[in-house]
Amino acid sequence: MNSKNHTLLTLVKSARKGELSAQEALYYQYCKAMYNLCIRMCGNETDAHDLLQEGFITAFAKLHQLKDAEMFGGWLKRIMINQCIAHSKKKNNFGRVMMVEAGLANESNEDRWENISMEELHHAIKQLPEGCRQIFVLYAIEDYTHQQIAGELGLSAGTSKSQYNRAKRLLQGILLKKMASNG
Repeated sequence: MNSKNHTLLTLVKSARKGELSAQEALYYQYCKAMYNLCIRMCGNETDAHDLLQEGFITAFAKLHQLKDAEMFGGWLKRIMINQCIAHSKKKNNFGRVMMVEAGLANESNEDRWENISMEELHHAIKQLPEGCRQIFVLYAIEDYTHQQIAGELGLSAGTSKSQYNRAKRLLQGILLKKMASNG
């Protein structure tokens, strides 16, 4: 075993014990290569930085699952790739999936919603009244149940459902008006 592998084994062993200095050393040893991977996969510096951080957080949380410490680099790379793929799926499908799940679009009318950009969708959500907006975001985007929303906001599940349905109607109206004005 060469000294580089010995150092890596020592760092991984220490990082598994939660030693921050070892985690920091692993981070600095691999961050440039992992950042380059993230930037190539997502094409956006801001997202790449976020994915890099999320990937390292995931890696350190799951470090106990790494069977062979010498394989840390490849294992970390796989985590980063998975982070980037998940982010890409979420980003690319978010608007369509959200509109379908929110009942704004269904398979029969989904085509008419394809020209709505994420920016337009976010802008439309921002136009909702605060109560409707909070419930819409929690239910449609954050996957809360109406029971959870009721507990968080101090209202009944029925009120959450009715506010969610109101938000859907308002959002659909905002988006249809936007589509009509775009011709």
